[in-house]
Amino acid sequence: MANITAAMVKELREMTGAGMMDCKKALGETDGNMDDAVEYLRKNGQAKAEKKAGRIAAEGICRIAALNDKVAAVVEVNSETDFVAKNEDFQKYVEAVAVQAVNSDAADIDAFMAESWNEDTGKTVKEVLIEKVALIGENLNIRRFEKIVAENGCVASYIHGGGRIGVIVEAATDVVNDTVKEALNNIAMQIAAMSPRYLSTDEVSEEYKEHEKEIIKAQIELDPKMEGKPEKVIDGAVIGRLNKQLKDVCLLEQVYVKAEDGKQTVAGYVAQIAKENNANLKLNRFVRFETGEGIEKKSEDFAAEVAAQIGK
Repeated sequence: MANITAAMVKELREMTGAGMMDCKKALGETDGNMDDAVEYLRKNGQAKAEKKAGRIAAEGICRIAALNDKVAAVVEVNSETDFVAKNEDFQKYVEAVAVQAVNSDAADIDAFMAESWNEDTGKTVKEVLIEKVALIGENLNIRRFEKIVAENGCVASYIHGGGRIGVIVEAATDVVNDTVKEALNNIAMQIAAMSPRYLSTDEVSEEYKEHEKEIIKAQIELDPKMEGKPEKVIDGAVIGRLNKQLKDVCLLEQVYVKAEDGKQTVAGYVAQIAKENNANLKLNRFVRFETGEGIEKKSEDFAAEVAAQIGK
């Protein structure tokens, strides 16, 4: 039996919004496994809202560099403190990393780190990073990058919150004018705000659907109003809730945040722009980076640290 600590209960509560005793029970039932405890709370309807398993914890910023309207790259570089993230020298460095990425052909982060640094070809990207660590006095990390090339269209990008979120969206289009560019920028803002996981329902795996159906069914079976209902009715309710959920996580099915009628979907907005500009316009893909996403930063308990030092 795992030792369930107060810190574990606190973490689960922050992740799910469930009550303290519910979180403690969930951890006990799952032998302290955090992921299983989240599932337990969801199935029992005690998680107020599904939150990402990886809480936003690390500091740093995202930056984007672009070449015309055809190529763009987004990078995330982490620092230990928000103080450094706001430092002008650090921000200029991250901008240089983004420029490096948009000109890179590296397929992964290891290849990227081994490349010659554009601003000083006598050094590698990794060597320059090590120098920055020594200069700034904090551990820095080029965590990830992604480069998007538009073969038959254009790209648009958006940085939110001073670099907390970076978005690139790519579209195939035979018309590239200011109106189309503005529309793609609006969609990039939508992605930043609404955090879709997929472009459309066609991209959603059957594994994801089956997993979510299992969660939804467990929740419905706990609803007193559904007690004694035929299996056919319950299955119908599960499908209904799943379809509603998919509209939240799929970009094209989301309600466009600037919709004048409050009903137009992103797909409808794209169709409207295409018609108004006599264009063949189709969204191909997007990438959304959020600083620190999925990284756990250790919790600092200064009182405990002082007590530990005194006790030595």
